[in-house]
Parts: sequence; structure tokens; C-alpha cells
Amino acid sequence: MLRTMGLRSIEDLFADIPASVRIPNLDLPDGLPEDVVVARVTSMLSANRTVVDMPTFLGGGLYDHFVPASVRAITGRSEFYTSYTPYQPEISQGMLQALWEYQSLICELTGMDGANTSMYDGSTALGEAARMAHRIHGGRIFLIPRALRHNRRAVLTNYLVGTGMEIREVDYDRETGMLDLGELKGALSPDVCGIYMENPNFFGRFEEGLEEVRGLTQAVFVVGVNPIAQAVVRPPGDFGADIVIGEGQPLGTQMNFGGPLLGIFACRQEHIRKMPGRVIGLTCDVNGDRAFCMTLQTREQHIRREKAMSNICTNESLLAIAAAAYLSILGANGLRRVAAENVRRARDLAAAIDKIPGFTAPIFRGAHFNEFVVRHENGYAAVHRFLLEKGVHGGMPLTRQLPELGDAALFATTGRHTPEAIARLLKALEAAP
Repeated sequence: MLRTMGLRSIEDLFADIPASVRIPNLDLPDGLPEDVVVARVTSMLSANRTVVDMPTFLGGGLYDHFVPASVRAITGRSEFYTSYTPYQPEISQGMLQALWEYQSLICELTGMDGANTSMYDGSTALGEAARMAHRIHGGRIFLIPRALRHNRRAVLTNYLVGTGMEIREVDYDRETGMLDLGELKGALSPDVCGIYMENPNFFGRFEEGLEEVRGLTQAVFVVGVNPIAQAVVRPPGDFGADIVIGEGQPLGTQMNFGGPLLGIFACRQEHIRKMPGRVIGLTCDVNGDRAFCMTLQTREQHIRREKAMSNICTNESLLAIAAAAYLSILGANGLRRVAAENVRRARDLAAAIDKIPGFTAPIFRGAHFNEFVVRHENGYAAVHRFLLEKGVHGGMPLTRQLPELGDAALFATTGRHTPEAIARLLKALEAAP
């Protein structure tokens, strides 16, 4: 394998990993009994800091929401936990129905006509949406916000390699943090195949120009959502979205140090045959009884390669079932309460931080969901290091993504932050350099 890859040794294979974080091996003598190995490794893992013992206010895509025990009980059942692709519908009715319920709930949240059974994550969902916009429209330019999660932009860039497509960025308004609609209008041309916007956006701001965008162009309109926020905002289907994508991790999945994740993908009826992934349908069996089956399978595994919409070869079925369970258990009113609590907590925390000398929060005026940008007059880097020393994980520094916000960070809060955790953060910020 090394020879085929043009490498001389195992060390060359891992050369991209910084030397400062590499270790030659685990500190485990040979021949230890299993129970001793388990105890030793467990002790090593205890060095990890979790949100339980280290309050985390890191924004940017993954959020620590409470997951009811019933969600874990459902996803832990062997019928779901150990099953894989439901190629044989006659023995997979439970899994197929659960995924059909997931699709139905996503359609209700987004106002779309159809949804697939999920993508790998929100980033790959965006990559697939851009390629789908190209298939629908034919243009080669895809417009995205300049203020976008770095991992989402990186995956999108990789997905478009070899397609002949070009990504162009649209800046944000420095006062409101929303997409600059004037710049968007100037970027439109007949060769623009798609426009991507998020609501709430990267800064946690609720966008106010979504209705206007649909009337500006015939390009495919792609909207990125936080599924919990959908409980308190109009669904994208109401203002003309063609495709809706999002990260479904907040719906019943723990952060788990960054994965696995759940990519939401839904679209209008007229585009459904150009959608990647698979779609579960409701039908009748030979006896006329209700039954479920894989209705659309537009991938190269099932149809001729040249007719495939994507080469994505699996999905996140277990996490989709967790999302369906979470939404069903909370119900419409419960989800609305969680969303409203996120809005209130973000407002209250921003106001508390803003009272601390040297800090400004939020720096963008207007309504936010569960995250907001905080600025420090002397820069944020030293503040971030100080918070870590005090056992608090602060917001996500924005220097690398948006240099003009080098003195700022993206903070997030959810219902999991106790009054004690909030007080601990505020006390640390008051003492920060």
C-alpha cells in the first residue's frame, strides 16, 4: 500500500500530523491482562475535558442540547441499532417506516415536498445541493455567504472539483451581520446556478431578506437551517426555497467530540428526481395493506453510473431515527419551547457579557438564535487562553475565518448551560486580561 501511494514508511503516512501532538505509542507494556488494559486506557481517557466538567460556549455548528432518555432507548433497540441498508423491504418494515416518519417530519419543518433519508452531515448536504443546483439550472456559478463555517466551505470546495463550477462569496453587512443584499444583486448573472443562504446565519442572526431573494433570480435557491430554530421561524418553503439543507445533530444526537452527524436534505417536488440519496415511500403490499419501500434510489449502486445523481453510498439512518424520535417526543409545542429558550438565553447572556468592561455583545444588532459574536477591545486570543486556564471553553475565535473580526469570537448557549456555568463564564470574563 505504501509503495502504491509513493511513500517509504509508516512515518511518511502520518507526516501531516504535527510533531507536537504525535506520540510513538500508548504507554502500555506488552502482555497485560484485559482488565488491566481497560483500566489503564480508561485512566488515559479521563484526561479529556467534557461539557460536564468544563462549561463550553463554543459556537459554530454543533450544540449541546438535552437528549431525552427515551430517544436513546429507541435508537438502542437492536432492530435499529444493528440493522443496515434495508434492501429487503419484506423484513425491514420497521426501519423503513421509521425513516419515512423522519422524512415526513423534515418536510413539515422545512415546508418542502420531499426529503431524503439523510446525508453524512450538513457540510456534505451543501456540497450535494450545489451539484444539484448545477444539474437543475445548468449554470456554473454558485453563490455563498462569505461568513460561512470553514468546514462547510471546505467540503463544498472539494465536492465541486471536476464539475467546472465556481464558488463566489457574498459579503455580510457590517452593521446587521446579515447577507449584503446589494452585493448579492450585483453578483447575479445568467450563469449563476444557485444561491445559498442560512437562517439563522453563521453569526446566529435571523436573516430578513429571504423573501426578497426568490424574486431576484431564476437560480436555484438553497437555504441552510438549524432544525430547532425552524420551530419559531417561517419554513423556507414559504418564501420560495428550492432546496433546504441543514445539520441535524441538535435533534437528539450528542456532540460526541464532533461526530457522527446528520445531514438534512429536502427539496420541492419538481426537483426530487435530481436529489441525491434515497427516498422511502408509502405503498401497499399484494394484500392491500400499508407497506414501505425504497421509492427512489438515485445513486450508482442501484442504477447505471452515468445516470446517478451522486456517488454517496450510505446515509445516517440511526441518527435520522434519533431525530424522528426526538421530534415526536417533544412535539410541536415542546420544540417551540426549546427554540424560544435558545433565543431568550442568547439574549440574556449577550446582555450580561456586554455589561463587562471591555466587551461588546452582540456586535450585530437584531434578533439572534442561540449564538452571537462577542468583541473584546484588546483582542480575543488572550481572553480565550485565560478562559481555558479557568476551566471554561469560550467562544470560537473568528480570526482565521474573518480577519476583520480578529478581536471577536462566536459564543453559543443552550438549555444545558446551568446558572452555575453561566456565572463561571461571567466571572472568568470579568477577570480576563
